[in-house]
Amino acid sequence: MKTLTFVLFSAALALPACKGKSEDSAKPAGEEGGGAAAESGVIVVDGSSTVLPVSQAVAEAFEKQSEAHVTVGKSGTGGGFQKFCRNEIVVTGASRPVKESERAACKEAGIEFIELPVAYDGIAVVVHKDNSWVDHLTVEELKTMWAPEAEEKVMNWSDIREGFPEENLRLFGPGLDSGTYDYFTKAIVGTEHASRSDFQPNEDDNVLVRGVSTDAQALGFFGFAYYKENTDVLKIVPIDDGTADNGDGPVAPTMESVADGSYQPLSRPIFIYVNKEALEKRPEVAEFVSFYLNQDALVEKVGYIPLPAAASELVKKRLEERTTGSLFEDGSKVGVTIEEILKGA
Repeated sequence: MKTLTFVLFSAALALPACKGKSEDSAKPAGEEGGGAAAESGVIVVDGSSTVLPVSQAVAEAFEKQSEAHVTVGKSGTGGGFQKFCRNEIVVTGASRPVKESERAACKEAGIEFIELPVAYDGIAVVVHKDNSWVDHLTVEELKTMWAPEAEEKVMNWSDIREGFPEENLRLFGPGLDSGTYDYFTKAIVGTEHASRSDFQPNEDDNVLVRGVSTDAQALGFFGFAYYKENTDVLKIVPIDDGTADNGDGPVAPTMESVADGSYQPLSRPIFIYVNKEALEKRPEVAEFVSFYLNQDALVEKVGYIPLPAAASELVKKRLEERTTGSLFEDGSKVGVTIEEILKGA
């Protein structure tokens, strides 16, 4: 099994940060971040495991042309926002927009943030490479698998579709702190965090890859980049959203189908959130974030899809004008392009 570029896979399945700086080697809580106690020259990034490959690639490239040091951790989207709103980190990656409760926590702590979409991702639904019966699934079939009422009832593949074998269905997915889990449950089940609980969760996408790739009856989901790096041990499942808007029939996630919006409803933007105070008081943070928004080649190299040029310019304008707050006060917007959202801001 391969791990993503810049991701090291150990027995403990832990990801070290760039240039040997692991999350464990960072300063204790409160000694780095956007406040006065920040250590000059050290930029602390954390958050989504989906955004992690981009942040690691960008951090490594940035360190080659800057005296600043960047540490990159992965606490999950929810865990990253907790650290961000405690002023422990200056940048957090997120695979879904900031929630109302997280916005409130940051406001209470006096932390203003700038929300910056950085790429598109397609959530990949995958099975074992030797699975011979699944050539596609519909959104309704995914809902049958994952909805809360499926728990202890939908236990075999034959419960999903007539003709599927009477084999145990074993499900793998991101942990409850994951933005990918939030987005998937909203897009497929209809409500964030509404799913059966008898699946095998993990915040580390490499663990999910290993789980599905070693279990012939398994199905899982995670960011497209993790599938792209493991095509030799996984089989992608095209998804039929049941509408003619995206063409008839199932669509597999590819760079093209995510970019043109035909892979629905599992295409979504991914983000970084930046501490406004750190951006204004620490030149190295401003330089890093500006650098981050100009790395389309790295975004594509690690398996994600760069934003269209018009959307990218609107994101850079948000940074230049220091526009705070979220474009998603009502939560994730399924099936809407980021360009449409940015233009409506």
